[in-house]
Amino acid sequence: MIRKIIAGVIGTVLGTITGGGFGLYIGAVIGGNFMTNYIFNGVRGYEATGRIGFFAGAVIGAALGIFFALKIVSKRKS
Repeated sequence: MIRKIIAGVIGTVLGTITGGGFGLYIGAVIGGNFMTNYIFNGVRGYEATGRIGFFAGAVIGAALGIFFALKIVSKRKS
């Protein structure tokens, strides 16, 4: 049980960092090239879409990190 909790926490942290980085990069690229007039939270263009990409990527990355970490732990157990 403790193994699953530790794996879940590590998966969450690594997934959030990785997903947030990818989301930030992709959001900034999209905002810098296609959405230059988009305004979000007081900033516009690549800064605005980069923030949105970071938030979305962090959430998706955390979910995938938990999923894959628990999958790896359950395979190693047997």
